[in-house]
Amino acid sequence: MADNLFTHAAEEHFDSFAPLAARMRPRSLDELVGQAHLVGPNGPLRNLITADRLGSIILWGPAGTGKTSLAGIVAAATKSRFVTLSAVSGTVADVRRAIAEGKEALGATGRKTILFIDEIHRFNKAQQDALLPAVERGEVTLIGATTENPYFSVNSPLLSRSLVFRLEPLSRTDVVTLLERALEDPDRGLGGSGVAVDDEAIAYIVDRSGGDARVALNALEATVGAALATGQDKATEETAASALQQPLIRYDKGGDAHYDAISAFIKSLRGSDPDAALWWLAGMLEAGEDPRFIARRMVILASEDIGNADPMALVVAVAAFQALEFVGLPEAKLNLSQAAIYLATAPKSNASMVAIGRATEDVQRMGAGEVPPHLRGTGYPGAKRLGHGKGYLYPHDYPGGWVAQQYLPDGAPKGRRYYEPTDHGAEQSIRRRLDELRRGE
Repeated sequence: MADNLFTHAAEEHFDSFAPLAARMRPRSLDELVGQAHLVGPNGPLRNLITADRLGSIILWGPAGTGKTSLAGIVAAATKSRFVTLSAVSGTVADVRRAIAEGKEALGATGRKTILFIDEIHRFNKAQQDALLPAVERGEVTLIGATTENPYFSVNSPLLSRSLVFRLEPLSRTDVVTLLERALEDPDRGLGGSGVAVDDEAIAYIVDRSGGDARVALNALEATVGAALATGQDKATEETAASALQQPLIRYDKGGDAHYDAISAFIKSLRGSDPDAALWWLAGMLEAGEDPRFIARRMVILASEDIGNADPMALVVAVAAFQALEFVGLPEAKLNLSQAAIYLATAPKSNASMVAIGRATEDVQRMGAGEVPPHLRGTGYPGAKRLGHGKGYLYPHDYPGGWVAQQYLPDGAPKGRRYYEPTDHGAEQSIRRRLDELRRGE
C-alpha cells in the first residue's frame, strides 16, 4: 500500500527537522486559512467533511492554496481508510493495488477507502481509466488535486463522477495571517526563535509569495534563519532580500514608485523603445506589482496610442491579459513580455483617442440629439407605422457598399471630422478609403 503522507497531520507536533510549511500545515478546518467560499460557515466542502459524506472530488487551484492540507484534514476527520498516491511516481499497478485493498477492506470491515491522488493531471488516460470502475461502484472515494484545469486534464467520465471545487489564490491578508501565526507559535512555528520580523520584511515576503502559502512560509523560515546566522534579533526587509537571494527593490505600491514606474513603462511603449519597456516591466514584476494592473494599462495603451495604426495591438494586449488570468505568474511574464514588445514596436496613432474626445465634447455641449427617423429601429410591432426606417438606404444595395445619407442627428455640426486617421501603419489605407468616400458626398 502507498505510504500515507498524512500520518503526521493528526499529530500535535511535527519533527523539528520538517520545513516550516509542513509543520504549520492546518490540522482542522478551523485552522485552514483562505477558501472561505468552500470551508467557511456552511461552505459546501465543510458540510461534506463534517458530515463524513464526502464523495469523489477534484480540488483545483494554484500551488500553495490548501489542496494537500484539505486532504490531510479529511484524513484526520474521516472514518474511512485514507491512502495517498502521487501521480508523479504512481503507476497503473499502484492504482489497481490501492483499489483492490480498498475493496477488500470494504468487504471485511465495511470501511470505505479515500484515495488521494496528488497532481492527478499527470496521470495518463490509462491510469485515469483504471480508477473509473472503482469510483463508479463506490469502492473508493477519489480526492484528486490538480493545478491544471480538470476540464482539460481529467478524463470526462471520471470528471462526471466527481465534484470539482476550485481553490483561489490566498489574499495578502490570508498570507499575512499565516506568517503571523507561524511567528507566534512556539511549538510548530518560530515563536521560540527569539527573532522578530518587522512589517516591511513581512510585506516583502507576501509580495513574493504570489498567494502561495508554502512559498511564503518557506521564505519566512529562510529569513529568520538568516537573522539567526548573523546574530540579529530582528529580521528586516534587507534580511529577507538577502535570505531569498533577490535584489531589494524599493517599491511602494501605493505611492510615488507605483505611479512613476507605470508611467515610465507606458511612456517607453508609446516612445517605441522595447528595451526600456522591458526594463520597467521586469522591475515592477520583481517588486511585486499586481500584474493585472500592468496588463490593464497595456490594453488601454493599445487603443490610446496605437489604435487603428495596428488593430492587432488591442487583440495582443487583451490576449496577454487573458493569458495572465489563465496561467498566472511566473509563466505569464512571457505573455506580458511578448505583448509589451509588440506594443512598443507597433506603429503609433492617437487618432482613436482624439476622435472620441472630440465627439464627447460636442455631445456634452449640444446633447446627443434625436435619432433621424430613417435610422430608427424597426424590430418591433408598429415601428414602421411610426415611420421608423422610412427612406433608409441599405448600403449593400449600392456599388462599393456605400451610399451618401444622413447619419448624424439634425443640429449636429456639419462637416465636423472626429476621426482623422494618420499616415502611420494601417491607418494609411483607412485614410485613403475615407478620402474616397468623402469625395462622393
